[in-house]
Amino acid sequence: MTVLEESMSEKTDNELVVLSLENQENFLYLVQRYEKKLLSYIIRISGVKIEDAEDVLQDAFVSIFLKLNSFDSRLKFSSWAYRIVHNQTISEFRKRKVRPLQYFEENDLVKLVDSMGSDNHFDKKLLQDEIKVILDQMDKKYREVLVLKFLEEKDYNEISDILKKPVGTVGTLVNRAKKKFLVIYEKINQEIDKKK
Repeated sequence: MTVLEESMSEKTDNELVVLSLENQENFLYLVQRYEKKLLSYIIRISGVKIEDAEDVLQDAFVSIFLKLNSFDSRLKFSSWAYRIVHNQTISEFRKRKVRPLQYFEENDLVKLVDSMGSDNHFDKKLLQDEIKVILDQMDKKYREVLVLKFLEEKDYNEISDILKKPVGTVGTLVNRAKKKFLVIYEKINQEIDKKK
């Protein structure tokens, strides 16, 4: 890492935004900081192949760059960027007229189950396929908040900024999503028990 790269890596997002507005080459440091996180987010909410996710991400970064002048520095840059990526991803699906499939790595799913709380009454070794089935049966709005809260580890304020919903609504959506997750889980297990 060069001295310049090290210096840039220590800068806040808002400082990098200002520097990017002064010299567009500095935008690369924001891209490098968020590329992996945002690519993972696109794949998690869409299930598209990595090549397609990279295309969506590239378009989103172009959009982010073009909108930098309108960025409100009182907001968190990460929430603002996630919102643009979220919109870009949804827009892409509308063009393709496909329903997104979810892609989660096994450790993501274990993390999701673990984060449901210590009072959960389901097996923490829940099979990856079973969790995918549960998430596939959930409404998009609930699936999105689960991904943002438990996999992307965003707080309610950030989720509020990303989804453009009041914080109270986000809290309600997260609680409802967790309840729906458990209801679907129990339904699946009852069906499995009937087959035994």
